Amino acid sequence: MLDTVIAQTSHRAVRTREQNMKAAMIKYYQAPIEVGEVDAPALKNDSVLGAVRAASINPIDDILRSGAIQDMMPLTFPHTMGYDISGEVIEVGRDVTRCKVGDAVFSRPNQTDAGAIAEVARVKESELAMKPETLSHAEAASVPLAGLNAWQALITRGKIRAGDKVLIHAGSGDVGTFAIQIAKHVGAHVATTCSGRNADLVRRLGADVVIDYKTEAFDHRKTFPMKQAAAAYEELANGHSVGKIVVLVS
Repeated sequence: MLDTVIAQTSHRAVRTREQNMKAAMIKYYQAPIEVGEVDAPALKNDSVLGAVRAASINPIDDILRSGAIQDMMPLTFPHTMGYDISGEVIEVGRDVTRCKVGDAVFSRPNQTDAGAIAEVARVKESELAMKPETLSHAEAASVPLAGLNAWQALITRGKIRAGDKVLIHAGSGDVGTFAIQIAKHVGAHVATTCSGRNADLVRRLGADVVIDYKTEAFDHRKTFPMKQAAAAYEELANGHSVGKIVVLVS
């Protein structure tokens, strides 16, 4: 699995929506990513336009580029890459009430509005949040997709509670690092798999049990009955992208 990669945009003057803009794009499936001119997004009533200060590229970007899931998630070309955005609001739609021009925001836009690695991005008001002052734009841009993936698997779908036991695969990865912290915040007992070199990292994040997958098979641990774990994973993965998380509620 690819790690999240951050791209920070230049701070040159932002072009208006009637003009073209620079973006990282592909022109067809399996094409190389290139920087070129594309149409800037048009403002919609329920959305804002943002000057992108940082964006990230995730494994889903490469999966979409490959065409492997084009029957489920077809692309139109040229396709602008990226799903994670952090930037500043430069224009607001007439129905927008929660933010104003100049606000620093971050977001994981929907599939239609996706296209983070560009000078300007369009984001629905319902899909953005105010960027914490304690985070840089680069840090904020690393959060939305991976963080939401972990939250939806653990909280929305898994409905974990204090005292539950949770097994998180790839705990040192982009989704896993969020998942460990979310599970511990809820009060769950967390076991995770990772390589030995990342054991200290996942312990600092809060993991109670660390399994080095290179030296120990996780299904040898008695803490998590594997039949229940497999059933939980199958239920979570049925029609939902849950990354590499297995949730076991005991």
